[in-house]
Amino acid sequence: MRGVHEYHGQPVTRCALLLSILTFQRPGNIRQMEWSELDLPGRLWTIPAQKMKGRVQVKITDRPHLVPLARQAIAALEEIQPLTGGGRYVFPNMANHERPMSDAAVNLGLRRIGFSGDELVAHGLRSMARTVLVERTDTPADVIEAQLAHTKSGPLGRAYDRAEFMVQRKKLMQVWADLLDTYASGAKVVPLAKGRKS
Repeated sequence: MRGVHEYHGQPVTRCALLLSILTFQRPGNIRQMEWSELDLPGRLWTIPAQKMKGRVQVKITDRPHLVPLARQAIAALEEIQPLTGGGRYVFPNMANHERPMSDAAVNLGLRRIGFSGDELVAHGLRSMARTVLVERTDTPADVIEAQLAHTKSGPLGRAYDRAEFMVQRKKLMQVWADLLDTYASGAKVVPLAKGRKS
């Protein structure tokens, strides 16, 4: 978070880094985020089922993934809206605005703020968030898994358990963003164990 706040590269890349951390969604979903999927007043990002990881037949019939957005995420989006809000993508490709940013952009941003590929990659932000939330908050694992868009395992899991935990997830995302703010403002950060890759 400190590195992102001090980032001096493209503002769009900085925002993509920040949203990657704040929402801990898959890198592909972050870079393909569209303005039409966002309800800023309602603080909600609706990712169409077709964009979610999974089998094609499940994508066609399944529900969208709803991502509650913390105040900090809304502020970041409002900051770049004047730059990219006139187009389709929140994070457009700098060379061709009709396409989303490169799948390497967030990883390059992480390199630029000082993390090697052995230390942190964009997809690792998801496991980092899950680990910190389990260890530092009292959030039930099912709520975190729902936020990560992890499906229930087993042949009947998906069919019978369709809980989305939206009330709890709204609270979770604000707790997460506030926790990140405390780390960014100088609170003690617990380092990862040696040799552990995020």
